[in-house]
Amino acid sequence: MQPHDFFRQALALGTLALATAISAGPSLSADSAAILMYHRFGEDGFPSTNVRIEQFEDHIRTLTSGRYTVLPVAEIVAALREGRDLPDRTVGITIDDAYRSVYTEAFPRLKAAGLPFTLFIATDSVDRGLAGFLTWDQIREMRDAGNDVGAHSASHLHMTEASAETNRAEMTRSLQRLKEELGTTPTLFAYPYGEASIAVWNVVREFGFTTAFGQHSGTAHATSQDFYLPRFALNETYSDSENFTLRINTRALPVADVTPADPELRHRNPPHVGFTVGPSIPSLLGLACYHSQFGAVDIEQLGTHRVEIRFPAPLEAGRTRLNCTKPAEEGRWYWYGTQFYVPAE
Repeated sequence: MQPHDFFRQALALGTLALATAISAGPSLSADSAAILMYHRFGEDGFPSTNVRIEQFEDHIRTLTSGRYTVLPVAEIVAALREGRDLPDRTVGITIDDAYRSVYTEAFPRLKAAGLPFTLFIATDSVDRGLAGFLTWDQIREMRDAGNDVGAHSASHLHMTEASAETNRAEMTRSLQRLKEELGTTPTLFAYPYGEASIAVWNVVREFGFTTAFGQHSGTAHATSQDFYLPRFALNETYSDSENFTLRINTRALPVADVTPADPELRHRNPPHVGFTVGPSIPSLLGLACYHSQFGAVDIEQLGTHRVEIRFPAPLEAGRTRLNCTKPAEEGRWYWYGTQFYVPAE
C-alpha cells in the first residue's frame, strides 16, 4: 500500500455519511483542529509540494462555506494548551518555505476570503534574493494584513543530522534576521522536512518558542506533543475535493504513553510502537493503522485502550510515517499520525 492509500479506503467507506454530517453544519465545540500545510501555489513543475490554482480555489470555497471556522494558528495552539474549547471543524492554515507564489497567488485569494494564515520562513532564501522566493517587503505586507510569521530555520537544514551547535547557530541567525526585518521574534516554529527528535525539540525550546510543527498527518489535540504538532500536507495528488474535505473533518484520536518517545530511531530499528487511547474514546472497534513503508500493519490491543504495533522489518533510512484512523460519529474519522526518522548510515 502506498502512503495515503488509507484516504481512499476512508472515502469509500465514509463519503456519503460525511456529506450528510457536513450538511447539518458544525457542532458547538471541539477539542481538536485540523492544521493544513501548503508550500507552492500554481507552480506546476513541483507537483509534490504544489497545489494547482483550481484546487486551491476549491479549498477556499469549502473553507468559506459556513461549515468551518478558520482561526490563526497561534490562537488554535493557545486554546489547545490552555484546555479551552474550539469551534467544531476548526481549521488552521500554514505555508512553509517562502516561495514567491505565496504572495502572488495565495495571499490575494486568502485575503479576499478573510482567511488568516501563518507563514514559516527559512530566512537565508529571502536574504539571498533567490528567484522564486519572497522578499522582505512582501513578507511585511502579508504580516501587516493580519497574518503571522513563524520561524523555519535559516538554511532549511536537516536538523536531526546536525549537531546541537549547528542547530543553535541556525536558530540564532534565523531569529536575528526575523527581528531585524519584522521587529519581533516569533513563538511558532516548523521543522524543515518535518524532521525532529527530542534533542532537536530541546534546542528549539531554548529559543523561547511555545510550539513547533512537523509534517506528519493528524489532527492537533491538547494531548499532542506541543513541540511536534501534526499538520496535513497538501499537494497536487492529495488536494482533490474529497481528500480535502475528509482531512478538515477529522477529529483527533487522543493518545498518551507513546512509544518510542523519540521520533528519531537512532538506537532501535524497528521500534516497538505503542500508545494508549484516551478514555473519551470508549471503544477501539474499527481502529486501523497504516505505515508508509509497509501499508496496513497488525495492531495488538492490550486491555481496552492500549495499542501495540510491531513492524515486520527495520524502517528505511529517512522519513516514514504511521497513521491510525478510526470511524467517528457522523461519518467522520478519528486520526493519529506520527513520523519516524532513521539516520543515514
